[in-house]
This record gives sequence, structure tokens and C-alpha cells, in this order.
Amino acid sequence: MQINSKEKIIEHFKNGIKKDQFIGVENEKFLFIKSKNQRIDYDNVRIILEKFQKKYNWDPVNEGKYLIGLKHEGKSISLEPGNQIELAGEKLKNIHSVCSESYTFQDQLKEICDELDIKILSVGYDPVTKLNQVPNNPKERYKIMTTEMPKNGELSLDMMYNTSGTQINLDYTSENDFIKKFKLVSNLTPLTVALFANSAVKENKPNGYLSYRTKVWQKTSRGGLPNIFLENMDFEKYSDFIIDMPLLFLFHNKTHISPNKKKFKDFMEGKIKDIEYRLPETKDLEIHLSTIFTELRLKNYLEIRSLDACEWDCHCAGPAFFTGLIYGKLEEALEVIKNWKSNDILNAYLEAPKKGLNTEIENKTILEWSEIFLNISREGLITRNKKNKKGNDETIYLRNVENVIKNKKTKAEITLENINF
Repeated sequence: MQINSKEKIIEHFKNGIKKDQFIGVENEKFLFIKSKNQRIDYDNVRIILEKFQKKYNWDPVNEGKYLIGLKHEGKSISLEPGNQIELAGEKLKNIHSVCSESYTFQDQLKEICDELDIKILSVGYDPVTKLNQVPNNPKERYKIMTTEMPKNGELSLDMMYNTSGTQINLDYTSENDFIKKFKLVSNLTPLTVALFANSAVKENKPNGYLSYRTKVWQKTSRGGLPNIFLENMDFEKYSDFIIDMPLLFLFHNKTHISPNKKKFKDFMEGKIKDIEYRLPETKDLEIHLSTIFTELRLKNYLEIRSLDACEWDCHCAGPAFFTGLIYGKLEEALEVIKNWKSNDILNAYLEAPKKGLNTEIENKTILEWSEIFLNISREGLITRNKKNKKGNDETIYLRNVENVIKNKKTKAEITLENINF
């Protein structure tokens, strides 16, 4: 489909409306050479991908002569700019399946990494490596991004090379359903930042934050939590937002091209000489949507992007927490936030990376709000009644959130207590 008007973008979002609601989770991890405690370079990560391909029958994804990822039965493995490895999971019906998929990947990855003297680390920010020491990889888009991103965000390169997160992808059943879900997730962003904080160390020292990853994303080009996200966002408003957004790169004749300050609007109007004035197709729109780095974003599903990566004791908690709220008890959750003010949310968003659970919204701490939303999420998961073979419903995956609230400590705070600096 040629994208030559705002209506075509709105149509793209309407095409995402689904009767059945699925869950997709994306997880990023750092990989280190054990003996040196150094981030792995592309040669090492290529060996991992080749072993994965051979041992588990994944199909290669190449860019020119370079192996840059794998795909298999709706899943994909890709490389972030600093060779963080990411699993983008299949669209699944319940958290049991989501966790099973993730655990399988973790076990397979660990088996291969153990053979190569490589360790896996799932935290929000690399606790060891200086930015100028991070190896890169040959993906063309990252070369352009490395040049373009710092122009409008002072910590953009930290985001690219030194952060890892968990992303939760959820569906909407109508435009009105999208409006409600987008509103809830936007308002809960400070809560998610605090509750899943797991990046308190930088270059082997406390960095002054509980979620330094979020602080980095707040200072990243095209990132953060825009004010308009706290209004009633609909497909047209989001279309206006992305039309006016500068392009990060263009893909033309199998080559990535610098956009030279052009916006998507210029693309739609056929004003870009470097690509022979052609108009965008659906693939170009999808690329543009994927290069907007806000705390949540719309493709033709909703992406929640405000969680630090974490190890396996908490890995399934974020997806379970949001599934219970959004697929189980959406109206009840919206009722709780109905009087929240956007200025308070934005202030809490700025404070949450440092203050964590002590951040306040509407005269309650995020710790207090978290308990309220945990109870709603639990009720939502019980209502969903999705059980595994042992007869357990999805509430079993909320244990990490329950522990954070019970102990009044995030993973970041526990890390700070347990490490001798």
C-alpha cells in the first residue's frame, strides 16, 4: 500500500484491530566474555547465531554478507547496536506460553554461551563497560543512527549501546479500546519504571539512580513520554505525531540512507531527492514507526517499553502484570487513574528513575499505587482463567511484583545492598 495521506496511516492502525488478543514479549540481554568480563564483539555473536542456527534449525537473516539475526516459527533473534541479543517472541495466548518460550530460549542460549566462555546478563544498563569500549556490529542502520541520534539527545548513544529492556506487545479490539489502553499505559509509566527498576550500577559504581536506563531514555532523541501521550490519544492524533517526526534513516535500493533532516511528511509528499522522490510504502511506514523510541508506541499493536531487563526470577512478572490489567480488568484500572493530572504524571516520570517506589502521584507513593494495581491485575488474571498443566493460573507469575511490594525494595536496591563497590 502506498502511504500518500494521513488516512492511509490511520488505515494501517485500523488494520491492527483484532478480535483475539495476543501477547508478545521482547527481551534483550548483554553478553560478556567470562574470562575478561568484556562485552562480546560481532565475531563472537556471529558464532552464537551460527550455532543456534545449526543446533535448533533457525533460519538466517542476512544483511549483505553479514549474518545479523535468525527467525523461526514466528520468533526472531536480532542484534542491538552493542551486540545485545534480543528474542522477539511469537504472538501467544497466555503468560504460560510466553514464559515457556522465554525459558526455552534462555536454556538454549546458555548452553551455547557456556561452550564459548560467554556469560549472559539481564539488567537495564551495562554495569561494567564504558561507552567507548562497547563493540559494534555491521548493521547499516546503526551506523546512521550513531551519527544522527546524538544530535537531539545527549545520552542517545548510551541508549543504543548500553541499555537492555523488556518490551510487552498487546493488541486492541477497536479504536476506542486502543484509546483506553494507551491512556492506562501512559499514566502507569512512572509506576512501571519504579517497580521494574534494575539498573543502578554504571562502570562498577552506583550511578545515583535505580533505573538509570530510564534516565538515559529520557535524554534520548525521539524518546521519553511526550505530553500528548497523556491526552486521549486516537489513531488520527498518533498519525499527526509520526507525520511530523523526522526520519531516522531511509531504506532505498537495498541500502540505508541518511534522511538529511527530512520528516515523514516530506516523504509522503514526494520531496526527497535521494530516493528519487518516491512515496513511502507500508514497509517504509513500519520502519518509521519502529524508530520512534518513546516509552510506549503504536505500530498496529501497542508496545510497552518502560521496563528494565531482568533475570529469570522476575522475567515474566511484567508481562503478567500488564496482561492482568489490560486484558483482564481494563475498566477497573482506568477508574483508579481517572483523576490523575498529566503534570503530576510527567513529574513522577522524571523522578521515578531516582526515587523509585517513593515517587509520589496524587499524594500516594508508587509503592502504594503498585499494591492497588497488583490487586487489580491479580483479579484480571483470575478472571482470564488461563491455566497450565498443573492447574495454576497466570497469577503465579506475579510473585516478583508481590515480593517487591512486600519487601519495599526493587531489584536495583537489592543489587546495591549485595555488591561491594
